[in-house]
Amino acid sequence: MSWRRIFHTSCLVLLVQLLCLEAVPISLDKTKVNQPEDKASEPPPSVDTGLHYDRYLREVIDFLEKDQHFKEKLHNTDMEDIKMGKLAKELDFVSHHVRTQLDELKRQEVSRLRTLIKAKQDIEGGNDMAVDHQALLKQFEYLNHMNPHTFEVEDLDRLIKSATNDLENYDKERHEEFKKYEMTKDHERREQLKTLDDEGRMKEEEHYEEMKKKHADHPKVNHPGSQNQFKEVWEEADGLDPEDFDPKTFFKLHDSNGDGFFDEQELEALFTKELEKIYDPTNEEDDMVEMEEERLRMREHVMNEVDTNKDRLVSLEEFLTATKKKEFLEPDSWETLEQNQAYTDEEMREFEEHLAQQEEDLNQKASDLQKQRDELERQQEQLNSQKVELQQAVEHMERLKTQKVEPPPEVHVEGNAIPEPRGEYHPLPPGHKDMSQNHPGMKQDSHLQNQIPHNTQDLSQPQLQDLPPGHQAVP
Repeated sequence: MSWRRIFHTSCLVLLVQLLCLEAVPISLDKTKVNQPEDKASEPPPSVDTGLHYDRYLREVIDFLEKDQHFKEKLHNTDMEDIKMGKLAKELDFVSHHVRTQLDELKRQEVSRLRTLIKAKQDIEGGNDMAVDHQALLKQFEYLNHMNPHTFEVEDLDRLIKSATNDLENYDKERHEEFKKYEMTKDHERREQLKTLDDEGRMKEEEHYEEMKKKHADHPKVNHPGSQNQFKEVWEEADGLDPEDFDPKTFFKLHDSNGDGFFDEQELEALFTKELEKIYDPTNEEDDMVEMEEERLRMREHVMNEVDTNKDRLVSLEEFLTATKKKEFLEPDSWETLEQNQAYTDEEMREFEEHLAQQEEDLNQKASDLQKQRDELERQQEQLNSQKVELQQAVEHMERLKTQKVEPPPEVHVEGNAIPEPRGEYHPLPPGHKDMSQNHPGMKQDSHLQNQIPHNTQDLSQPQLQDLPPGHQAVP
C-alpha cells in the first residue's frame, strides 16, 4: 500500500486535499465494460493544493514517504491521534538521512520566506527600513520560525495542523467568494440601469427577465448521489443498460486511480452530466462561475450524506451503505442555484453600504491627492521663480566682474613730504598761485589727502579771480 493510500485510510485531510484538488476529468465511455478487473495503478501525480506553502508541504511528504518506520505508524494512527500530534512525535524515530533532508528543506523554506518579506518591504517603499525577519516570520504558522535550521517534531505538527485547517476552510472561502461575485454582478446591473432613460431601462429589465427564464428552462436535475443520478451516468457516460445497474461495479468504474475511495475530484466528475443540463458555455444566460458553484454544492451534499467518518473520502463500504438508504432510492427534488439565492437582502444592503463607503474613501483620497498636487505645483512655481532670480543675480555679478576697474595703489607718505596728487593735472587759471608752495611746513594727513579729489582746489585760501583793469585786489 502506497504512503498516500495509507493517508487515505488514516483519514488525513491534509493529504486527501493534496491528492484531490485537480481539474475534473471528462467521464470515459466504457461501453465494453462488464466487470472491471482489479489492477495495480500508478500513484496519482502531485497536485497544487492552492496553499502558499504547497511546494514545501509536498516535499516534506515526499521525504517522509521514504522512511519505512513512519509508514508503519501511519497505518496504525487514526485521525484524532493525528490531529492531537501523536503522529508528529514519530519524527524522532525517522532515519538520520531523512531528517538531514528535512533540515535542509526547512532552511530553504525559511530563506524563501525571508526573500518574499524583503521583496514586500521593497515594494511598499521600505528600502531604508531595517527588516525584522523574526517578527514577520510569525505570520507563517506552518513552521517554527524560532529555529530556522532544523526540522523538528513541532515543525511537522504545525504543518499538519495548518494544512488541515486551511484546507478545511477551502470550501467556505469559495462560497464567500461566490457570494461576493453574485452581489457585485447584481450591483453593477443596478448601477447600469441608473444611467439609462426610462425606455432603455425598460428594455434592459425585459432582457434580464428573458435571460432568467431561458436559464431556468432546462431538463429536470436529478438529486446528486441518488440512484437516478448514478443510473443516468451509468447509461450515458458508461454506455451500460440502466436495468443492469450495480453499485459496486459503478464504484469501481469511476474510482479512476483504483485506490478504493471516491475523492472529491472523482465525486465531482459524476455531476458533469447533471450540470450540462443547466449550463452551456455558448449561451448568454448561463454563467460558468455559477456552474462551478453548483458543482461544489452537489459534492458537499453527497459528502455530508455518504462520508460518515468525515475524512473527505467515500470508501466502497460507505458508498454501498448509502445505496441502501431511502434517500438514495427515493430522493427529494434538487433545488438549483436559481432557486436558492446566494445572499440575503440584508447582506446585499451591507455590501452596497460597504461599496459606498469605499467609494467615499477613494474620493476623499483623490481629493487629498489633488490638493497635494496643487500645493506641489505651487511650490514648484516658487522654486522656478527663485531659480530665475538667482540666475539673473549671477549674470549681473558676472557683468560687474568683467567691468570692474583696478583700484589705485596705496600711497606711502614719509615725514612732511606731501604726496603728489594723482590723476590728471589741471593748470591754475592766470593770476592764481599754487599755495602749497608758500607753506612748506604744512602737514597734511596722508589718509585725508588721499580722500580729497585730485581736481579739487585748496579751499583754505580765497579764490582769486581776474579783476578788471585799474582794480586792485584787497587782501
